[in-house]
Amino acid sequence: MQKSNKTIIEYIPDFLDYCEVEKGLSDKTQENYKRYLDKFVYWLKASKKTGLMPHELSSEDIWAYRLHLSRSRVKGGLLLKKSTQNYYLIALRAILGYFVAKDVVSVPPDKIVLPKDGRNEKTVKFLNLDQVEKLLMAPKTAEKDGLRDRAILESLFSTGLRIAELVALNKEQFGNIKDKKDLELGVIGKGSHPRTVYFSERALSWIKKYLEIRQDKEKALFTNFRSRSDADTRLTARSIERIVKKYALLAGVPIFTSPHTLRHSYATDLLNQGVDIRAIQEFLGHRNIATTQIYTHVTNKRLRDVHRQFHSLGKDK
Repeated sequence: MQKSNKTIIEYIPDFLDYCEVEKGLSDKTQENYKRYLDKFVYWLKASKKTGLMPHELSSEDIWAYRLHLSRSRVKGGLLLKKSTQNYYLIALRAILGYFVAKDVVSVPPDKIVLPKDGRNEKTVKFLNLDQVEKLLMAPKTAEKDGLRDRAILESLFSTGLRIAELVALNKEQFGNIKDKKDLELGVIGKGSHPRTVYFSERALSWIKKYLEIRQDKEKALFTNFRSRSDADTRLTARSIERIVKKYALLAGVPIFTSPHTLRHSYATDLLNQGVDIRAIQEFLGHRNIATTQIYTHVTNKRLRDVHRQFHSLGKDK
């Protein structure tokens, strides 16, 4: 480890390059890190500490910055939410992690503990299998649009694809599926990270039926049949969202249903079937197991309800 003669502010461009080249983070993530670190730079300037070097940053400085965040206000005069404060602290923790990776003396990243706010705890909204079945059965498959929409819904639930990943699918990826019962397909996920997704026999059968009615030479797998332009017929993410909302209303399933709800439902069903959380992490393409852990709250509640119902000696008499 070595002490640096560069200031923390001077290191920020290097950190962002590191995020792109070595960490492989998306442009959006890099933009967010820059925006959140701008707040830290503002605090350094206000505190007359623009010349602060990594090894000079102290626990007292971090505490003062946390106080600054907790007292910061947004438009309308409201205080920054705890969850928003976390984003700024995560960005600061990330650049401290960069210093560790580059053997630059600094405060360890784990010195920044994120505040907890139970009111903002992330919850998972999902459909049970009966509701999923109602949703999948809602499209009128005698019509072209209905057949395409059934293939979309089946694909979302079978694979756990994110909406952007579904939109990006191309017809050529399904060119040799005629005699296949199921399919493993490589996709590029969030942050440009590749992973494998799995189309079930049922989902693949609906894609086959849908492709049989496609007489065009368009590249996209899912297209807009009503498009008046030959330039771009690929369904957009917004179009997919509208399609799912439409059939949620028709099927009478919860109004919150969205493409991401089907991803949640996919993961929750796997957990309920006893699939290991690490395997589900791979299926979903999560870089961090902590992201996948949100689904354990759902299964923990289910297990608690089962325990209450069936554990006879646990009942008050």
